[in-house]
Amino acid sequence: MSEARRRQQEWEARYVAGRTGWDRGDVSPALRYWLERDEIPAGRILVPGCGHGHEIAALAASGRYVTAVDIAAQPVLRLMGALADAGLHANVVQADLLHWTPAEPFDAVYEQTCICALEPDTWQDYVNRLANWLVPGGKLFALFMQTAQPGGPPYDCPVPAMRDLFDPADWEWPAGEAMEVPHPNGFVEHGFVLVRRR
Repeated sequence: MSEARRRQQEWEARYVAGRTGWDRGDVSPALRYWLERDEIPAGRILVPGCGHGHEIAALAASGRYVTAVDIAAQPVLRLMGALADAGLHANVVQADLLHWTPAEPFDAVYEQTCICALEPDTWQDYVNRLANWLVPGGKLFALFMQTAQPGGPPYDCPVPAMRDLFDPADWEWPAGEAMEVPHPNGFVEHGFVLVRRR
């Protein structure tokens, strides 16, 4: 069995069993904050590892052109149904992000609980892909899960480790403190807006 197939089966099993503790069941306060301040570009937005996609409807309703990607069929089908019921449109794709290439880059990427769901030995590949998915100067809206626990998913994504992955030579880190977003499962997410330099 290929590694991609193994990942897909594992995530399908998680969704079928309801083992989705990272899913807060609603739109993240961080996304609401960024939308209220009109910080998210008005163009094409990618949401990788979208899961049940609570944020997709909010982005689509705000007039953004959204592409949502997840490896598992169950959340993709559920999201498509929810968008149809709400009269909203987004491009919803079932694909393994470590093998997926979009037709053209995006103005922004909203990264929430995706990197923490990936095995750490794939993180650098994923970060390289994030850079390629963005237009020059594109924005990455990132929420890094802080679990302070071994193992996963979700895997602990401490900010110093993320700074090492997101090389400051390629990414512009914001000045000041991170936005702290408490998670219903007891963890904390640290939010940043990173700008890709090219």
